[in-house]
Amino acid sequence: MATMKLAVPTMGAAGLDAQRAGHFGHCDCFTVATITDGEIGEVAAVDNPPHEEGGCLRPVGLLADAGVDAIVAAGMGMRPLTGFQQAGITVYFDNVHPQVGDAVRAVAAGEAPVMGADQACQHHH
Repeated sequence: MATMKLAVPTMGAAGLDAQRAGHFGHCDCFTVATITDGEIGEVAAVDNPPHEEGGCLRPVGLLADAGVDAIVAAGMGMRPLTGFQQAGITVYFDNVHPQVGDAVRAVAAGEAPVMGADQACQHHH
């Protein structure tokens, strides 16, 4: 049985019906969905502290501490991408689903590719 805890940057309150945040470092919180064998189970929230507290690497430790295995994002810089990779957290790329639940379903169905350096934002935040 394969289980994954997937984090999705979220605007407002966490949940599958919430709007996904376009920039993961500035999201209000992360919706964390547990996916077991492609089925979405428990959904929880992890608050994201202000971006100034630790900058773009802060969410890496925050999500690692929450037991997250993967994150799906529409984009992020190389520093956090490398940070997630070093923490053993897989970063999936999805920039087509504006709703949290749809992005979670895309990853659960194996439709979201793993983000590589070519999808990372090249500008500095």
